[in-house]
Amino acid sequence: MSTDHPHHLENPNATTPPPKIELISSVPSPPPMPDNAEAMTIRVTLPPGSEGNPPHRHTGPTFGYLIRGEMLFELEGEPERVVKAGETFWEPGGDLIHYQDANNLPDAETEFVVTMFGVAGQPMLIPVSAEELEERRDRRSPRP
Repeated sequence: MSTDHPHHLENPNATTPPPKIELISSVPSPPPMPDNAEAMTIRVTLPPGSEGNPPHRHTGPTFGYLIRGEMLFELEGEPERVVKAGETFWEPGGDLIHYQDANNLPDAETEFVVTMFGVAGQPMLIPVSAEELEERRDRRSPRP
């Protein structure tokens, strides 16, 4: 998705061209924000072929941008998909399981930046047990 930002401000005193503003993604309504939320932004570099983190969840919404490489991304109830450099991803957090964030490339690193809104003082990744994965197996999209 690429479009001019509708709120660009003209600067009558500018001596250089205006900034280029490009909308990359948006979320149509505010995602649920946890009480006592804190925002953190991290950069993640996945080695070639990395499986990423095991299934987990976040206490609040997460917004990410892929800088380089390709990531295999899968959330509960959605089919796995490949996110490529220049694309974004997001998840609402809470009870939803984040199954995959693997490097889809066997011979190159994948790097992304994520801003997470989580509960202050709690871990940003909460692992999901094998028992819970089995209990919720019917919520996972069919595997390719």
